[in-house]
Amino acid sequence: MKLKKLSLRTRIFLAMILLVILASVLIAAVAIYQYREQSKDYHEGRLERKEGSVQAHIKRVINGRQNTWEVKTENIPFIFKEEIYNIADIHKLQINIYDLEGGLLITSKAGLQTSAADRCISANILNAINNTVEFNSEIEVARHRYVDKHEENGEIFQSSYTFILDQKSKPLAILNIPYLEKDDFLDKELEEFLTRLGYAFALVLLMAIVIAFLLSKYITKSLKTISDKINTTRLEKRNEKIEVNDTSEEITTLVNSYNSMIDELEESAVQLARSEREQAWREMAKQVAHEIKNPLTPMRLTVQNFQRKFNPEDENIHQKVDEYSKTLIQQIDTMSAIASAFSNFAKMPAQQNETLNVVKIVKLALDIFNEDHIVFSASTDEVIAKLDRSQLIRVVTNLVKNAIQAIPDHKTGKIEVKVFEEGSQAVITVSDNGMGVSEENIDKVFEPKFTTKSSGMGLGLAMVKNIVETYNGSISFETEKGKGTTFTVTFPKA
Repeated sequence: MKLKKLSLRTRIFLAMILLVILASVLIAAVAIYQYREQSKDYHEGRLERKEGSVQAHIKRVINGRQNTWEVKTENIPFIFKEEIYNIADIHKLQINIYDLEGGLLITSKAGLQTSAADRCISANILNAINNTVEFNSEIEVARHRYVDKHEENGEIFQSSYTFILDQKSKPLAILNIPYLEKDDFLDKELEEFLTRLGYAFALVLLMAIVIAFLLSKYITKSLKTISDKINTTRLEKRNEKIEVNDTSEEITTLVNSYNSMIDELEESAVQLARSEREQAWREMAKQVAHEIKNPLTPMRLTVQNFQRKFNPEDENIHQKVDEYSKTLIQQIDTMSAIASAFSNFAKMPAQQNETLNVVKIVKLALDIFNEDHIVFSASTDEVIAKLDRSQLIRVVTNLVKNAIQAIPDHKTGKIEVKVFEEGSQAVITVSDNGMGVSEENIDKVFEPKFTTKSSGMGLGLAMVKNIVETYNGSISFETEKGKGTTFTVTFPKA
């Protein structure tokens, strides 16, 4: 699942849980690192303290009254023949003493079959002892000391090398103390600490889940309210402002911005509606003026021709006057039809609801047509709806007229008018086998003043749509170029 698809609430919740987990892992890692460093410092310090104690013990033996041997390198095995075991037992360490050339003089391992590596010190270690000088803070003197650290069978060994000095501080021999780092106690402490940390982490994680859930819900609650309001915002309706209390400064700013946008949107909607109405009426006025000019031109030519050719003594004067009069009357009727069409479109249908049988009214509307190719059918004898009788007749007659005019002269026409029920809707369909609507004109069918005919103002379908929507109905059509068109009108049933 991609992060971008997660909701803000889920992201906040996961982020807080992840933060707790990362913090706990980091604490555990720091604790383990700290224990490892403490263990390292502990073993280094312990070896150094043991070494100091052994050196002090060796000095007491060398300088003690019991020692009857001359203090020199060759006599070391005799001086410590018995004492080396006492020293090793007291300090619980293995002790090896080498001469200055790295050869083994004496060791506390009784009965040890020493190998060649155990009987002498390597040249690298000898060089390191001679070249490594460190300051001993306890006795405040510089000393030669080297610690060799290596791992065997999963265990870490330290082996320290220091000079044994005589009374004149001259090197007498090399003291070697092997030391095994045993971390059983520290490992147990670390395990106990991590166990306690695990319990604490589980408790903190549980609390974090609860807090993250509540916090994410609180944060996104206001955003959800704003989102729901934005989703319902429409240009064509009055939108409510958002009222959210007890929110953060950022949410308050967002809410104020939305409310300001609603005010601006409402003002813009009013201005847009006014502009659209003005533009529509402007276009309509242009169309009406254009349609009126069409009959005025032949009327003017007819009058001018009559004026020019008028002769009272002409024996055919009455016939010519009659022809001129018929031409004028015909053009006047055209202008009257234009005015009526414009008036019918401009006048909103009155909401005079009657409980009507749609089947009966549609039959009545079809009676005015004499075309034999108009076929009516109904799925039932009675489909009841609340409509205005005259407006329903106007819808049907306009659709049928358009269907008749859509059929070309060279084609045998077929118009089917059907009435049926579909759930809670009364449905009227008018189908023709005309030329269909071209693709570029599909979106213009219900526009005022749109027409593909040589006559008429193109107000019929626009008026039908106006009437249908006034009664909470809908109108749609399906068309296929060259095969015909089907208009579907639906109204709520009573």
